[in-house]
Amino acid sequence: MTNPRSLSRFGGAMYLLIIVLGVFEELFVRNRIIVSGNATQTAANLQSMEFLWRLGIASEFVLLTSAVVLTAIFFVLLRPVSEFLALTATYLNLVSVAVEVGVGLNLVQALFPLGKAEYLNAFTPEQRNALASMAIRSHAIGFGVALIFFGWTALLLGYLIIRSGYMPRPIGVLMQIAGICYLINSFVLLLWPALANRLFPTILLPSFVGELSFALWLLLRGVSLEAWNRRVPAPASFPRLVPRE
Repeated sequence: MTNPRSLSRFGGAMYLLIIVLGVFEELFVRNRIIVSGNATQTAANLQSMEFLWRLGIASEFVLLTSAVVLTAIFFVLLRPVSEFLALTATYLNLVSVAVEVGVGLNLVQALFPLGKAEYLNAFTPEQRNALASMAIRSHAIGFGVALIFFGWTALLLGYLIIRSGYMPRPIGVLMQIAGICYLINSFVLLLWPALANRLFPTILLPSFVGELSFALWLLLRGVSLEAWNRRVPAPASFPRLVPRE
């Protein structure tokens, strides 16, 4: 069996990488290029900072690959508490990742109308700018849908952490708060978009605190081996098989 402390520290490093990449994409790529309500300026920024936009897309898929690995680590670490709930959290998180992969292609699609292909002459510059902004908006909505599945994942992870005995209960509570905030943000985005603009990003600050706390605890402390051994019994030895005469 893999050492749970080493595994948890590796998971913490992966989780921290995911958070850093997510902050980079949101603050240093999309916030710098996208001008809310101004398709023309957004298109101009995309053309002048195309490499930065592509770098953000590449980092997005590195993030999602890391998320798949982290999902497997969470399953191994939390399976002793409840295999069914750990497996459910795994499936929910994989659905979230799959949705993010799909909507991530919209970030690539945003560049297509702004290219130099001849067929694009069928559109006016205003139409091309609008198509690019629509692709970006589709990504934002799709990302919100992905966070619905991750919100349920965070709720389950928080419950398993609280029940584990080898991870701190406050971290579990913070993860459950993070899940609730993700769910509120995503459903408000779908049902009342105008209200979502007022809530974001404040509604997600507790989520950031919860996930960052979990990542840092995994990286710096890791699972308590003593508590782990109390929860996970040693594997039973198999009887020696003696061939019949």
